[in-house]
Amino acid sequence: MKKIAVLLLILMLGKAGVSADVEPAKTIESIPSEIVLTGNLVFDWLDISQVERDAVIAKYEQELFTEDTVYKYKKKEFRKEYSEYLKDKDYKRHYMLVKNGVKETDTENLCGFYYKDNLLISYAVQYKNDMKTVYYYDAMGKLRYIDKFSENYPNFPYMSKQYRANGTLVSAIYFISHDMQYMYEADKKFKGAWYKDKMYDRHAKQTLTRTNW
Repeated sequence: MKKIAVLLLILMLGKAGVSADVEPAKTIESIPSEIVLTGNLVFDWLDISQVERDAVIAKYEQELFTEDTVYKYKKKEFRKEYSEYLKDKDYKRHYMLVKNGVKETDTENLCGFYYKDNLLISYAVQYKNDMKTVYYYDAMGKLRYIDKFSENYPNFPYMSKQYRANGTLVSAIYFISHDMQYMYEADKKFKGAWYKDKMYDRHAKQTLTRTNW
């Protein structure tokens, strides 16, 4: 569920300002091979040049946002496709399980999100018979967001797209490994590079820390 928890951070933390005062990016072909991170390669975001970071950002933006990317589904069609999940019919049980620290059952993975450590404000459910989709609900069991993973999930690297319950794209994430992810907003704006428990912006400045890594 660490994969689930990282995705909701985009929604809860909002947009981070990024300076436009950067050097021109290199072409994708010119990125040194050791910088194109795959698997468990060394994280060198803090050591490479700004030109190299911009080239890496451009590379994964192109991977995530292709001509097949859907930015807005027709609301009626989207809600019809997920009609079974618009309301969590088992929300009372899920709420109590999450509240009591249960993260997994025989049929599902669970994750909770809290306000000031003790007030459960939302939770996520990933059904084991469909691991490529995660459903986020408010405390009353109403669907708020959906994560859709790429076909190769859970094998790295894989991608995730998050949509609101009305079918609007919220964010996209490229998962290099358990330790490393690149995050973008729906407008393709680079959100940051996560390495373990820390997020860094395009200038290698640390912006966030997470406790669920």
